[in-house]
Amino acid sequence: MFFLSCFPRRLVEGSLFIVGSALLGGCRPAPEPVLHQWHLLDPAHHQHWQPAGIPEEGAFAIEDQQLVLKPGLPMSGCKFTEWSTLGLPGTEYSIQYEAMRAEGDDIFGMCTFPVSSHQAHATFVIGGWGGTLTGISSIDFKDASENSTRAEQRFENGVWHRVRIEVRAQDLRAWVNDKPVVNVSILGRKVSLRPGFIDHCLPFGFATWNTTGKIRQVHIRQLSAGKS
Repeated sequence: MFFLSCFPRRLVEGSLFIVGSALLGGCRPAPEPVLHQWHLLDPAHHQHWQPAGIPEEGAFAIEDQQLVLKPGLPMSGCKFTEWSTLGLPGTEYSIQYEAMRAEGDDIFGMCTFPVSSHQAHATFVIGGWGGTLTGISSIDFKDASENSTRAEQRFENGVWHRVRIEVRAQDLRAWVNDKPVVNVSILGRKVSLRPGFIDHCLPFGFATWNTTGKIRQVHIRQLSAGKS
């Protein structure tokens, strides 16, 4: 029968063997392998979060499985100290989290992360430059307000906003509330941090600017190379 032509076959001890699972499920692509995932706000990891140590930063706490950053003068931050120790990736991975600006009108959940293909780190800015800007700092020494990743979006206080960042060897991508906001090639380009105190959030962390910010559901997932 013609529909059997798509099923895998092999000869076993002289007889034709047809894989039974294919008969039940039809012709399907092989399932993706299970990749590594980390939930960085699992209670077992609470001890690995620390204040960033930015001069005059606001208070940092973990409350109800949320990172809470109080307003600094002007910046506050926190960092996850065990990124390398736990074997988290530096390329071909995604970062997913939710962020809320509880009070204020500026940056409320910007994320600094490794880009190991460039032996560097970068920052995804959300709510910057007066409360609406998103983008990557820095590419070719231009921050999120100056380079091609700049976008504008309104962020209502007291609302959780979903963020996804993909770190690839040759490009960076980001979504906010499932809307694409960054898709930029970094092939042959310089990736670096904006000058200032953001380097206190290394190797991975979050920061705010004159706001109370909250972050929850921080997940890191290894991606298959070359796939979205």
